Amino acid sequence: MTAFDLTIIGLGYVGMPLAKEATAAGLRVAGLDVDPAKVDALTAGQSYIDDLTDADLDAMLAGGFTPTLDASVLARSGTIVICVPTPLDEDHRPDLSAVEGATRTVAKHLQPGTLVVLESTTWPGTTDEVVRPILEESGLTAGEGFHLAFSPERIDPGNPKFGLRNTPKVVGGYTTVCKERAAAFYAQFVERVVPVSGTREAEMAKLLENTYRHVNIALVNEMAIFCDELGVNLWESIEAASTKPFGFQKFLPGPGVGGHCIPVDPSYLSYTVRKLGYPFRFVELAQEINERMPSYVVARVQRLLNRARKPVNGSRVLLLGVTYKPDIADERETPAIPVAEALLELGAELVYCDPYVKEWTVEGREIRRETDLGEAVAGADVTVLLQQHSAFDLALVEEQAGLVLDTRGVLTTSDRVERL
Repeated sequence: MTAFDLTIIGLGYVGMPLAKEATAAGLRVAGLDVDPAKVDALTAGQSYIDDLTDADLDAMLAGGFTPTLDASVLARSGTIVICVPTPLDEDHRPDLSAVEGATRTVAKHLQPGTLVVLESTTWPGTTDEVVRPILEESGLTAGEGFHLAFSPERIDPGNPKFGLRNTPKVVGGYTTVCKERAAAFYAQFVERVVPVSGTREAEMAKLLENTYRHVNIALVNEMAIFCDELGVNLWESIEAASTKPFGFQKFLPGPGVGGHCIPVDPSYLSYTVRKLGYPFRFVELAQEINERMPSYVVARVQRLLNRARKPVNGSRVLLLGVTYKPDIADERETPAIPVAEALLELGAELVYCDPYVKEWTVEGREIRRETDLGEAVAGADVTVLLQQHSAFDLALVEEQAGLVLDTRGVLTTSDRVERL
């Protein structure tokens, strides 16, 4: 008899919500990670995940959730789910080192009949071409000695409406039996499972979702640039277009893209297409447009200050919100970093205000944090709203700030407040 119904490898923003729902459904769950600090924090009931409170974690621990550094738990687990990071390397190519490392660890402990699922985002073919051969070094054969599947994570940190349980779960198996086994596993704690014919289709589904968003964000970002020059209020045009009940989905411009998916996942798809011998021009153009938005934000800050006859050099610039999305502490790939780097290079006196980020370092320099919003905006030569945390009193910003660049379209425009 197995000691655990499930062991999750990787206790981050993907692994922990999975552990929470599986434990709540009555499964015996272990969490395996290579970071002692994470395991120690979890064991002590201290959550480091935005969507998991300490109370949630206490309930999980009371329900038998076992965080551990000991890989031997894998040999006593009916199902193993790999939820490790898949970043890009310096050349914007997929870095699968964490996936390969986790898979090798699984192979050392793999037992007959175990279900192994990869959830980490990757290029189509990874499960079959990278993960399967490593697992088969155990002497067991995929589809016969063990089951293998891919099910893309769809976690949206900070989303109050959709979590793991009520977000449909796409599942693709190496064989039909593998797919059925994985679908039955997830059906224990996910409301709807969406089976597809193979692992490649499941891998592509994830990349398609985020490439769709990436390209459409790039579209409105580029429109924001030329609409400013044309004297067109793009924000109003977007709201008008969104009244159409079919054929249009609203995307909004911003200071750039951030987080764990949008800046990264399309590059996996571009990498896959380039292996065929030609570029994926939509993705690469979208990447180019979105990556230049922080520079455009800085150019607009310069323009605002110039109108007030002030140089950037020596001006106090306040950045409001430095995380990649509202109401969470996640700073991964946040566009606030390149914005801050460019402003520092121009000699700005940079300060920031963010209720979720207690310390912030840019290019090795610790940026001063302001805790009083009213004093912060009143004392700044220009305020740049990068992230609209609900904790921010936007009326106060409009009333007390001098010059404001609103990159999120949530402030009322005036002679002092401009939208991107």
